[in-house]
Amino acid sequence: MRRNIVLIGMMGAGKTAIGAELARRLGRPFWDTDAEIERAAAMTIPEIFARDGEEFFRARESEVLSRVLAAGEGIVSTGGGAWTREPNRQRISDAGVSIWLDCDADTLWHRVRSRPTRPLLQTADPRGTLERMLAERSPIYALADLRVTAGRSDSIDDTTNRVIDAINAHHPQILETK
Repeated sequence: MRRNIVLIGMMGAGKTAIGAELARRLGRPFWDTDAEIERAAAMTIPEIFARDGEEFFRARESEVLSRVLAAGEGIVSTGGGAWTREPNRQRISDAGVSIWLDCDADTLWHRVRSRPTRPLLQTADPRGTLERMLAERSPIYALADLRVTAGRSDSIDDTTNRVIDAINAHHPQILETK
């Protein structure tokens, strides 16, 4: 592998599951930026949001992203908001290929609706909040190098195969060994 493969997209898109499977298949390290933030802070993301706010979290997210990208030639799963910040997009572009795991609102809602670990959905209308976030973020996610759709009935294997196929079709040099 010649560059990092960075998965972006909404919460519930499957970035962690697909990233872990990609790393297993390719024999590369896997970094989940949310898990790295939690480990460094010794707190959950909801606890960080509650104590320090979203801006503090986003600053830590950028720091962690820089660190894992610098480790090189790994698979990186980012939080849903990481790609929305231009400096993060630039970091990712400089160090890897970005892949948007694109899911529709129904699929995302099915996957996240019963999880209290999503601080941005702790609103009076979580489904509406999710749909608004998807509408706002989709044009930014569309700036990714590649787009792979992930549907509700897709298995991890199916989606991972589509990610590998997309890389081979558009950036085959990334999966070549040195």
